[in-house]
Amino acid sequence: QVQLVESGGGLVQAGGSLRLSCAASGSTFSRYAMAWFRQAPGKEREFVAAITWSGGSTDYADSVKGRFTISRDNAKNTVYLQMNSLKPEDTAVYYCAANPTLRTSVAVTTSLLYDRWGQGTQVTVSS
Repeated sequence: QVQLVESGGGLVQAGGSLRLSCAASGSTFSRYAMAWFRQAPGKEREFVAAITWSGGSTDYADSVKGRFTISRDNAKNTVYLQMNSLKPEDTAVYYCAANPTLRTSVAVTTSLLYDRWGQGTQVTVSS
């Protein structure tokens, strides 16, 4: 059973940075496709960033391109989301998602293809 635990959220001023972490259980983490999604109050969950199982491909929502970076450390069973130049509109609960069997060469951005989800971590950006 794959379990995901997010950490690193908090309150930050606009222009600041945060790094989210998602620790995954399972001995085959290096084979997991991983992604980050977020959900702001009153809005639907939206894609933020994704990385393939190999780490060879990443993709980002247009709203975060150039500011956020997704990466993975297979030795630590962890995926990260480095968030720079944060804006108030980045305020949301951020969720880590995984698919242990998705072997694509291109990062997948649709939530429908991720079947493991963490509990989420709150990110609040003040103006």
